[in-house]
Amino acid sequence: MTSPGADDPDAVLAPWRSRWGLVPDGDAFATPSSVLQPVLRDGVPAYLKLATVAEEAAGGRVLRWWAGRGAAAVLAADGDALVLERAGGDRDLAALAASGTHGDETATRILCRAAVRLHAVDDLPRPEGLVGLRRWFVELFEHAAAHPTDRGGLFARAAIEAQALLAERAADVVLHGDLHHGNVLDFGDAESGGRGWLAIDPKHIHGDPAFDFANILCNPDREIAHAPGRLERTVSIIADETGIDERRMLRWTLAWAGLSAAWSERSGGDAEIAVGVGERARRAVDG
Repeated sequence: MTSPGADDPDAVLAPWRSRWGLVPDGDAFATPSSVLQPVLRDGVPAYLKLATVAEEAAGGRVLRWWAGRGAAAVLAADGDALVLERAGGDRDLAALAASGTHGDETATRILCRAAVRLHAVDDLPRPEGLVGLRRWFVELFEHAAAHPTDRGGLFARAAIEAQALLAERAADVVLHGDLHHGNVLDFGDAESGGRGWLAIDPKHIHGDPAFDFANILCNPDREIAHAPGRLERTVSIIADETGIDERRMLRWTLAWAGLSAAWSERSGGDAEIAVGVGERARRAVDG
């Protein structure tokens, strides 16, 4: 799958707008993995999205499988093109987390409850193209083997923890795979007839439910993720919301932080947030 649309995303989406009778409600734009446009469908706000890489298309199949249960609803679909329910609320989890300790804790509980809703869906044959967590962690294993002493041995330690966790017996669910403050949006206050907080932009993986919560510890930004006591408070909240043992959650956080840092280093990105969280998680696990 290639990435058409960067030069003229409007033209790329034109056939899909015509097919589904969609009215533009903003400019079309391209990302590294898709072409999108806010639209109106029968007067109702929506998003038109065309995946341009295979991973994004696989995530779209997961959205369709969830069928609006804990995630944005897919209103129409054909191949790699989707029409998605559009968030209409003005609440933002990153802003909530930045408002202070209470706001950060509230945002964490919202993220946990969103993930628990997603994990509970398992009433139909699973979507095609899912991959297991062992395959998802391959880049960490490769990076740790090539750089065993880098970052004070963090990658090697994270890889050991990931291997141990993957070998343990655990529940197996369809995971979101990228659960963070920007991927759970406000679809309106449920008490006023809205749909509440719903997830968008999943990956296409399955495995231990605890994996999905580790990313919360690395988000929404460096200041919050590295704040004194934040790791311990957040792990405690996750345990309270999900029943996951705190030590097990710390182990998954170490493994996830290593994977995230490995991805960042290999792509030339900023690995410092993940490295900092990983170092804190390692000390907590080993302490």
